[in-house]
Amino acid sequence: MTEAGLAPTHEITVVDEYGNERPAHVAGESPLTLKVDDREVVTLMTLGTYPEALALGYLRNQRLIEQLSDVESVEVDWDFETVHVRTFAGTGIVDLEEKLARRTVTTGCGQGTVFSCTIDMVYDSKVPRVEVRQSLIYDLLREIGAYNEIYRQAGAVHGCALCQGTRILSFVEDVGRHNAADAIAGQMWLDDIGGGDKIFYTTGRLTSEIVMKVTQMGIPVLLSRSGVTHMGLELAEITGVTMIARAKARHFLVYTGASNIVFDAPPPPRPQRPPTPA
Repeated sequence: MTEAGLAPTHEITVVDEYGNERPAHVAGESPLTLKVDDREVVTLMTLGTYPEALALGYLRNQRLIEQLSDVESVEVDWDFETVHVRTFAGTGIVDLEEKLARRTVTTGCGQGTVFSCTIDMVYDSKVPRVEVRQSLIYDLLREIGAYNEIYRQAGAVHGCALCQGTRILSFVEDVGRHNAADAIAGQMWLDDIGGGDKIFYTTGRLTSEIVMKVTQMGIPVLLSRSGVTHMGLELAEITGVTMIARAKARHFLVYTGASNIVFDAPPPPRPQRPPTPA
Protein backbone atom coordinates (compact mmCIF):
# COMPACT_ATOMS: atom_id res chain seq x y z
CA MET A 1 0.00 0.00 0.00
CA THR A 2 1.47 3.34 -1.05
CA GLU A 3 -0.93 5.55 0.98
CA ALA A 4 -0.66 8.24 -1.68
CA GLY A 5 -3.67 10.40 -0.81
CA LEU A 6 -3.92 13.91 -2.23
CA ALA A 7 -4.87 17.11 -0.40
CA PRO A 8 -8.66 17.32 -0.58
CA THR A 9 -8.96 21.07 -1.23
CA HIS A 10 -7.10 23.89 -2.93
CA GLU A 11 -7.09 27.51 -1.79
CA ILE A 12 -7.97 30.13 -4.40
CA THR A 13 -9.06 33.76 -4.50
CA VAL A 14 -12.62 34.68 -5.40
CA VAL A 15 -14.61 37.90 -5.64
CA ASP A 16 -17.73 38.17 -3.49
CA GLU A 17 -21.01 39.97 -4.13
CA TYR A 18 -19.47 43.23 -2.88
CA GLY A 19 -16.64 43.11 -5.42
CA ASN A 20 -14.09 42.24 -2.74
CA GLU A 21 -11.45 39.55 -3.09
CA ARG A 22 -11.51 36.84 -0.47
CA PRO A 23 -9.90 33.42 -0.01
CA ALA A 24 -11.95 30.32 -0.70
CA HIS A 25 -11.41 26.63 -1.23
CA VAL A 26 -12.38 24.33 -4.06
CA ALA A 27 -12.57 20.57 -3.87
CA GLY A 28 -9.93 18.59 -5.73
CA GLU A 29 -10.88 16.41 -8.66
CA SER A 30 -8.46 14.09 -10.40
CA PRO A 31 -8.79 11.20 -12.84
CA LEU A 32 -7.52 7.90 -11.51
CA THR A 33 -7.25 5.00 -13.94
CA LEU A 34 -7.62 1.61 -12.28
CA LYS A 35 -5.51 -1.19 -13.75
CA VAL A 36 -5.50 -4.81 -12.66
CA ASP A 37 -2.38 -6.72 -13.72
CA ASP A 38 -1.72 -3.95 -16.28
CA ARG A 39 -5.20 -4.26 -17.81
CA GLU A 40 -7.24 -1.08 -17.71
CA VAL A 41 -10.61 -1.42 -16.00
CA VAL A 42 -12.06 2.07 -15.48
CA THR A 43 -11.13 5.71 -14.92
CA LEU A 44 -12.67 7.26 -11.80
CA MET A 45 -12.97 10.98 -11.09
CA THR A 46 -12.03 11.35 -7.45
CA LEU A 47 -10.98 13.71 -4.69
CA GLY A 48 -7.94 11.46 -4.37
CA THR A 49 -7.77 11.27 -0.59
CA TYR A 50 -8.14 7.48 -0.31
CA PRO A 51 -7.01 6.09 -3.70
CA GLU A 52 -5.98 2.62 -2.49
CA ALA A 53 -9.19 2.01 -0.56
CA LEU A 54 -11.20 3.42 -3.48
CA ALA A 55 -9.58 0.98 -5.92
CA LEU A 56 -10.13 -2.03 -3.66
CA GLY A 57 -13.68 -1.01 -2.82
CA TYR A 58 -14.55 -0.55 -6.48
CA LEU A 59 -13.24 -4.01 -7.33
CA ARG A 60 -15.07 -5.48 -4.36
CA ASN A 61 -18.42 -3.78 -4.96
CA GLN A 62 -18.37 -4.63 -8.67
CA ARG A 63 -17.55 -8.25 -7.76
CA LEU A 64 -14.55 -8.14 -10.08
CA ILE A 65 -12.24 -9.56 -7.40
CA GLU A 66 -13.93 -11.82 -4.86
CA GLN A 67 -11.25 -12.22 -2.17
CA LEU A 68 -8.82 -9.69 -0.70
CA SER A 69 -6.33 -12.54 -0.41
CA ASP A 70 -6.12 -12.53 -4.23
CA VAL A 71 -4.56 -9.04 -4.13
CA GLU A 72 -0.79 -8.87 -3.91
CA SER A 73 -0.27 -5.08 -3.97
CA VAL A 74 -1.87 -1.70 -4.62
CA GLU A 75 0.34 1.09 -5.94
CA VAL A 76 -0.72 4.63 -6.82
CA ASP A 77 1.20 6.72 -9.34
CA TRP A 78 -0.22 10.23 -9.51
CA ASP A 79 2.33 11.25 -12.16
CA PHE A 80 0.46 8.95 -14.53
CA GLU A 81 -2.88 9.23 -12.65
CA THR A 82 -3.00 5.47 -12.26
CA VAL A 83 -3.55 2.93 -9.52
CA HIS A 84 -2.06 -0.50 -10.18
CA VAL A 85 -3.65 -3.50 -8.48
CA ARG A 86 -1.64 -6.67 -8.85
CA THR A 87 -2.94 -10.13 -8.05
CA PHE A 88 -0.97 -13.18 -7.02
CA ALA A 89 0.23 -15.16 -10.04
CA GLY A 90 -1.34 -12.51 -12.26
CA THR A 91 -4.75 -14.15 -12.03
CA GLY A 92 -6.44 -10.80 -12.57
CA ILE A 93 -10.13 -10.60 -13.37
CA VAL A 94 -11.81 -13.59 -14.97
CA ASP A 95 -13.67 -12.75 -18.20
CA LEU A 96 -12.73 -9.06 -17.93
CA GLU A 97 -13.58 -8.22 -21.56
CA GLU A 98 -17.04 -9.75 -21.23
CA LYS A 99 -17.71 -7.85 -18.01
CA LEU A 100 -16.45 -4.55 -19.45
CA ALA A 101 -18.81 -5.01 -22.38
CA ARG A 102 -21.79 -5.29 -20.02
CA ARG A 103 -21.68 -1.98 -18.17
CA THR A 104 -24.48 0.36 -17.20
CA VAL A 105 -23.86 4.07 -16.65
CA THR A 106 -25.63 4.94 -13.41
CA THR A 107 -26.97 8.11 -11.83
CA GLY A 108 -23.90 8.44 -9.61
CA CYS A 109 -22.34 11.91 -9.50
CA GLY A 110 -19.80 12.06 -12.28
CA GLN A 111 -21.52 8.98 -13.72
CA GLY A 112 -20.86 5.77 -11.85
CA THR A 113 -20.58 2.44 -13.58
CA VAL A 114 -22.07 -0.87 -12.56
CA PHE A 115 -21.62 -4.21 -14.29
CA SER A 116 -24.63 -6.33 -15.22
CA CYS A 117 -23.10 -9.31 -13.40
CA THR A 118 -23.18 -7.19 -10.23
CA ILE A 119 -26.86 -6.38 -10.73
CA ASP A 120 -27.70 -10.06 -11.25
CA MET A 121 -25.94 -11.07 -8.02
CA VAL A 122 -27.57 -8.32 -5.96
CA TYR A 123 -31.08 -9.50 -6.87
CA ASP A 124 -30.24 -12.78 -5.13
CA SER A 125 -28.80 -11.08 -2.03
CA LYS A 126 -30.39 -10.32 1.33
CA VAL A 127 -29.12 -8.20 4.22
CA PRO A 128 -29.86 -9.12 7.84
CA ARG A 129 -32.92 -7.64 9.54
CA VAL A 130 -32.12 -5.23 12.38
CA GLU A 131 -34.18 -2.89 14.53
CA VAL A 132 -33.33 0.82 14.55
CA ARG A 133 -34.52 3.11 17.33
CA GLN A 134 -35.84 6.52 16.40
CA SER A 135 -33.76 8.03 19.20
CA LEU A 136 -30.63 6.48 17.66
CA ILE A 137 -31.40 8.11 14.31
CA TYR A 138 -31.60 11.51 15.99
CA ASP A 139 -28.40 10.94 17.98
CA LEU A 140 -26.56 9.75 14.87
CA LEU A 141 -27.65 12.77 12.83
CA ARG A 142 -26.28 15.03 15.56
CA GLU A 143 -22.95 13.17 15.55
CA ILE A 144 -22.65 13.34 11.76
CA GLY A 145 -23.25 17.08 11.90
CA ALA A 146 -19.68 17.48 13.15
CA TYR A 147 -18.28 15.97 9.93
CA ASN A 148 -18.55 17.16 6.30
CA GLU A 149 -15.38 19.22 6.80
CA ILE A 150 -14.47 19.39 3.11
CA TYR A 151 -18.04 20.27 2.14
CA ARG A 152 -18.15 23.13 4.64
CA GLN A 153 -14.79 24.39 3.37
CA ALA A 154 -15.25 24.01 -0.36
CA GLY A 155 -18.61 22.43 -1.24
CA ALA A 156 -18.88 20.25 -4.36
CA VAL A 157 -18.49 16.91 -2.54
CA HIS A 158 -20.62 14.16 -1.04
CA GLY A 159 -19.95 12.45 2.27
CA CYS A 160 -20.53 8.84 3.31
CA ALA A 161 -20.17 7.32 6.76
CA LEU A 162 -19.97 3.83 8.22
CA CYS A 163 -21.73 3.90 11.57
CA GLN A 164 -22.13 1.49 14.46
CA GLY A 165 -24.71 2.83 16.84
CA THR A 166 -23.81 6.50 17.22
CA ARG A 167 -20.12 5.85 16.49
CA ILE A 168 -18.78 7.08 13.17
CA LEU A 169 -16.29 4.36 12.25
CA SER A 170 -15.34 5.94 8.93
CA PHE A 171 -16.29 9.15 7.13
CA VAL A 172 -15.18 9.78 3.55
CA GLU A 173 -15.91 12.73 1.27
CA ASP A 174 -15.42 12.65 -2.49
CA VAL A 175 -16.72 14.33 -5.62
CA GLY A 176 -19.06 11.39 -6.15
CA ARG A 177 -20.92 9.49 -3.46
CA HIS A 178 -20.18 6.22 -5.25
CA ASN A 179 -16.44 6.91 -4.83
CA ALA A 180 -16.89 7.65 -1.13
CA ALA A 181 -18.91 4.45 -0.72
CA ASP A 182 -16.29 2.39 -2.53
CA ALA A 183 -13.51 3.84 -0.35
CA ILE A 184 -15.42 2.79 2.78
CA ALA A 185 -16.00 -0.66 1.30
CA GLY A 186 -12.30 -1.02 0.59
CA GLN A 187 -11.39 0.00 4.14
CA MET A 188 -13.91 -2.49 5.55
CA TRP A 189 -12.27 -5.17 3.42
CA LEU A 190 -8.80 -4.24 4.60
CA ASP A 191 -9.84 -4.14 8.27
CA ASP A 192 -12.09 -7.23 8.04
CA ILE A 193 -15.12 -5.27 9.26
CA GLY A 194 -18.53 -6.87 8.80
CA GLY A 195 -21.58 -4.84 7.85
CA GLY A 196 -24.40 -6.72 9.57
CA ASP A 197 -24.70 -4.36 12.56
CA LYS A 198 -23.84 -1.13 10.73
CA ILE A 199 -25.69 1.87 9.32
CA PHE A 200 -24.52 3.53 6.10
CA TYR A 201 -25.07 7.29 5.91
CA THR A 202 -24.76 9.38 2.77
CA THR A 203 -25.43 13.01 1.93
CA GLY A 204 -26.52 11.95 -1.56
CA ARG A 205 -29.72 10.49 -2.92
CA LEU A 206 -30.46 6.81 -2.43
CA THR A 207 -30.25 5.30 -5.89
CA SER A 208 -30.09 1.69 -7.04
CA GLU A 209 -26.30 2.06 -7.18
CA ILE A 210 -26.01 2.92 -3.48
CA VAL A 211 -28.39 0.11 -2.53
CA MET A 212 -26.23 -2.32 -4.53
CA LYS A 213 -23.09 -1.15 -2.77
CA VAL A 214 -24.48 -1.46 0.78
CA THR A 215 -25.91 -4.86 -0.10
CA GLN A 216 -22.45 -5.98 -1.25
CA MET A 217 -21.09 -4.70 2.08
CA GLY A 218 -23.84 -6.53 3.99
CA ILE A 219 -25.14 -3.32 5.60
CA PRO A 220 -28.86 -3.44 6.44
CA VAL A 221 -29.68 0.26 6.98
CA LEU A 222 -29.33 3.25 4.65
CA LEU A 223 -29.69 6.78 6.00
CA SER A 224 -29.64 9.95 3.91
CA ARG A 225 -30.54 13.61 4.14
CA SER A 226 -31.50 13.48 0.45
CA GLY A 227 -34.24 11.68 -1.46
CA VAL A 228 -34.84 8.29 -3.05
CA THR A 229 -35.14 7.02 -6.62
CA HIS A 230 -37.78 4.53 -7.66
CA MET A 231 -35.30 1.86 -8.71
CA GLY A 232 -33.41 2.34 -5.45
CA LEU A 233 -36.67 1.80 -3.58
CA GLU A 234 -37.51 -1.37 -5.50
CA LEU A 235 -34.05 -2.82 -4.98
CA ALA A 236 -34.12 -2.01 -1.25
CA GLU A 237 -37.41 -3.89 -0.95
CA ILE A 238 -35.92 -6.93 -2.72
CA THR A 239 -32.69 -7.00 -0.68
CA GLY A 240 -34.27 -6.09 2.67
CA VAL A 241 -32.39 -2.79 3.12
CA THR A 242 -34.12 -0.39 5.50
CA MET A 243 -34.17 2.95 3.69
CA ILE A 244 -34.48 6.17 5.73
CA ALA A 245 -34.26 9.43 3.78
CA ARG A 246 -34.97 13.18 3.94
CA ALA A 247 -33.42 12.92 7.40
CA LYS A 248 -32.57 16.25 9.02
CA ALA A 249 -32.86 17.37 12.65
CA ARG A 250 -35.95 15.53 13.92
CA HIS A 251 -37.53 14.82 10.55
CA PHE A 252 -37.13 11.67 8.46
CA LEU A 253 -39.10 9.46 6.11
CA VAL A 254 -38.88 5.66 6.13
CA TYR A 255 -39.24 4.34 2.57
CA THR A 256 -38.65 0.63 3.22
CA GLY A 257 -38.40 -1.43 6.40
CA ALA A 258 -40.79 0.66 8.53
CA SER A 259 -41.45 -2.40 10.68
CA ASN A 260 -37.77 -2.29 11.71
CA ILE A 261 -38.08 1.20 13.24
CA VAL A 262 -38.79 1.50 16.96
CA PHE A 263 -40.57 4.84 17.42
CA ASP A 264 -39.30 5.62 20.92
CA ALA A 265 -38.78 9.41 20.60
CA PRO A 266 -41.62 10.98 18.62
CA PRO A 267 -41.30 14.76 18.25
CA PRO A 268 -44.11 17.06 19.39
CA PRO A 269 -47.13 16.92 17.07
CA ARG A 270 -47.20 19.51 14.33
CA PRO A 271 -49.60 22.39 14.96
CA GLN A 272 -52.82 22.03 13.05
CA ARG A 273 -53.58 24.68 10.46
CA PRO A 274 -56.95 26.39 10.91
CA PRO A 275 -59.51 25.41 8.28
CA THR A 276 -59.72 27.67 5.25
CA PRO A 277 -62.90 29.79 5.35
CA ALA A 278 -65.47 28.75 2.78
